[in-house]
Amino acid sequence: MLLTKFGHSCIRVEKDGQRLVIDPGGLSEPQALNGTDAVLVTHEHFDHFAEDTLRAAAAANAALRIWTNQAVAARLDGLGTRVSTVDAGDTFTAAGIDVQVHGTWHAVVHPDIPRVRNVGFLLDGTVFHPGDALTVPGTAIDTLLLPVHAPWSATGQLIDYVREVGPRQAYAIHDGALNDVGIAMVGGFLGAGGPGTGARYERPAPGTAVELPAAAR
Repeated sequence: MLLTKFGHSCIRVEKDGQRLVIDPGGLSEPQALNGTDAVLVTHEHFDHFAEDTLRAAAAANAALRIWTNQAVAARLDGLGTRVSTVDAGDTFTAAGIDVQVHGTWHAVVHPDIPRVRNVGFLLDGTVFHPGDALTVPGTAIDTLLLPVHAPWSATGQLIDYVREVGPRQAYAIHDGALNDVGIAMVGGFLGAGGPGTGARYERPAPGTAVELPAAAR
């Protein structure tokens, strides 16, 4: 399984010649969807879901399938059965990858700001993308895609979250609003120089591909 990070929270996963993309939003490079067989969208916020970009990809590829929650599916009206609505507890196969759905709600930003629905996706039982939530999947995983910067989280929360999930490694996502200083600061706390999470921490640069070792497949 080959993971490529694109802008902000977007990840492309390649396995056995097929491509799956999670959260190609408004801060992601458009080429993330090139040659894609399946798309998963965690929730409706612009940095995770770009309707025009996704519709253009669907128009260019009649075989493209999309799995997401009800709110996003409603905005993709007209694509018919190519869009599937999923919720916590659902399982399906997309681009040859077994997917389990975890979580229901976006993390709380502030009590005065309404919450939206958010689903996380566990791929082949090893790689977990939580979207905009600190959902604990409740099963052992190898790789956590960790949202490292958001108005709804603090670095201390992230340390405790990684400890609770217990992955072997954590890759930084959701970092599109950080400058170089912020990236280094967050990495200092989550990496080997911090208080310790029990997981190896790495921030792949956008466009960087990471091959998961055989033991993680």
